[in-house]
Amino acid sequence: MKNKLKKSFFAATFAALAGTLAFTGCDDKKAPVQGQKGPAEVAATVETLKFEETKIVRELPGRVDAVRLADVSARVTGVLLERKFEEGKKVEKGQVLFQIDPAPLQASRDAAAAQVEVAKASLAGAEITFKRYSDLVKTGGVSRQNYDDAMIAVETAKASLSSAEAQLKSAEINLEYATVTAPITGIIGAALVTEGGMVSGNSLTKMAVIQQMDPINFDFTQSATALLELRKAIAAGTVEKIDEATIPVTLIFDDGSVYEHKGKLKFAEVTVDKSTGMYTLRAEFPNPDNLLLPGMFARAVLEEGVNKQTILVPQKAVSIGTGGKATIFTVDENNMVRPRSIKIGKMEGASWIVTEGLKPGDRIAADGMIAIGSALSQSGKAGVKIVAPAPKEAPKPENAASEKSAEAQQ
Repeated sequence: MKNKLKKSFFAATFAALAGTLAFTGCDDKKAPVQGQKGPAEVAATVETLKFEETKIVRELPGRVDAVRLADVSARVTGVLLERKFEEGKKVEKGQVLFQIDPAPLQASRDAAAAQVEVAKASLAGAEITFKRYSDLVKTGGVSRQNYDDAMIAVETAKASLSSAEAQLKSAEINLEYATVTAPITGIIGAALVTEGGMVSGNSLTKMAVIQQMDPINFDFTQSATALLELRKAIAAGTVEKIDEATIPVTLIFDDGSVYEHKGKLKFAEVTVDKSTGMYTLRAEFPNPDNLLLPGMFARAVLEEGVNKQTILVPQKAVSIGTGGKATIFTVDENNMVRPRSIKIGKMEGASWIVTEGLKPGDRIAADGMIAIGSALSQSGKAGVKIVAPAPKEAPKPENAASEKSAEAQQ
């Protein structure tokens, strides 16, 4: 029994929709149904269209990227003695990560320090000789040539001391480089070298990679054509621009879930990629739980402006046929119905955004599509007239029955 009822319901619905399609393709020669004196009347709500404001929202694909990325590399040559961090964990700037054997570097530092002492002694001897010759040259005790040689010897000793001190400083720096520290705060990946291995400062052996992930960047692209259209609309006054500094950005994952933290637009590239016709934008998101990982694919949703001249029609007032062709019933000044083809864009709540076919002041049938279609298929040339729906009956008070009973008893 239930199956028969379902079949009857679907048959009736299909017949009504078929009637709508039949009307749109009928010609003026079709005669009205026998006994039909005038247009059929169908109760439906009539809505007068006007411009409304809607937000221009874009959904653009992109990938997560670390705010900062640092390669931890060896800056001196030596044997790696120890790794002092846990892979995949957060490290702080300045934290010790690796220890390279410092013994050879310590020896080089000590040798450089000894050279400084030798240079200091040489300078002291040269200065004593120069001071003595300075007194003797006045009385003719030494020749002018000997005096000049003594002065040159002092300057040479000073230069030798400066060179020795520079070599000592370089040796001390290399000794410090034996202790490898984190250049930034972030999440460190796997160690790329192992204890006992030789690392080279000449080739800058990469030892690990640190990525700063809180906050984290999201890089995505947009068509330059869409940007141009938006700017034209802003210049024409039909779209109100939103301040880029306050644009909220929402992140949607592949599974459709929404990231709980809102991001903010950081910058837009000033050039367009010649091969793709796209330009790059970047948003910054807080990432306290490290849920966002570099390389992760997602979609950014952001508002670009407010369209002040949007035509909206209720979803239930639009019939979409084969090939995506959209049709709506318009109502003239005599409340007569006419079908009209329109072009629609995306949904805005429970309404379609109309991109072509309607303008402010047009009147449409906001509901009753099936009833109107059925009436059109039967009335033919006589057409269909829209009448206001009957008012809903006011609900009776709960104590109405008791009041009537009291009146009867009186």
